[in-house]
Amino acid sequence: MLGVLALGAAVAVEPALLEGLPTSEVRLAFHGQEQVCSGPMLVDVAARMGAPSRGDMRGAALSMVVVAEARDGYRAVFSLGELDPLLGKAQVIVATSCNAAALNEDDGPFRLAVAGDVRGARSVRQLASLRLEQVE
Repeated sequence: MLGVLALGAAVAVEPALLEGLPTSEVRLAFHGQEQVCSGPMLVDVAARMGAPSRGDMRGAALSMVVVAEARDGYRAVFSLGELDPLLGKAQVIVATSCNAAALNEDDGPFRLAVAGDVRGARSVRQLASLRLEQVE
């Protein structure tokens, strides 16, 4: 399924999805404490899933979103335009570690880390799947 745009189909977040993608670090406040988390950028993961990015962000691509869902059903949504480094430049990563340690069971094994958000509500913990959708 990787590299093939399948709108509406959930893709499990697992090591194979993230393998080989460049990693970045973001700083975020989590319950009053600063954390430094690392992992691939969400925009790169979405591109691996077949989403348009960089020079292709125009037209219908600007009304596409990534739906991130946790194991318990908690969800957050990001537009491709806000994630794209040539447009919105939002720094959102699929974190594989924070503070140089693997994520514990309460947070991981994967979570989103959203730099710049005042609250951590979109930093989805226990990230289970990602889904691309076209907003009509």
